[in-house]
This record gives sequence, C-alpha cells and structure tokens, in this order.
Amino acid sequence: MADRGSGTAAGGGAIYGIGILGAWVWFWQQADGFWWHVWAVVEGILWPAYLVYQAFRALAG
Repeated sequence: MADRGSGTAAGGGAIYGIGILGAWVWFWQQADGFWWHVWAVVEGILWPAYLVYQAFRALAG
C-alpha cells in the first residue's frame, strides 16, 4: 500500500529550506566579522522556525 502523505511533507520541507537559504543570504550580507558570520548561519537556521511560530501564534488568536 502506498503512503499518500509523503508528497505534502516534501513540499513543506522544500519551502522551509528556501526560507533558510533566504535568511542566510540576508544575515550573511549584514554580518561584519568572523563571529557575526557564524551567528548569521545560526540565525538562518532559527529564523524560519521563529516565523512559523509567530504565524501559528497569530492564527490562534
């Protein structure tokens, strides 16, 4: 029997990945110095998760 929900999960992962890449580009351009570039990588990973959290929080009322 085929798993019917796998396509939806893959689409969400792709969108999240694009969000991470976009955040990396933005924060990397803003960074000035080695440690700021390291922090830009961390922010790029955390920022999309923060946006999703805020979106769900706003939808919940």
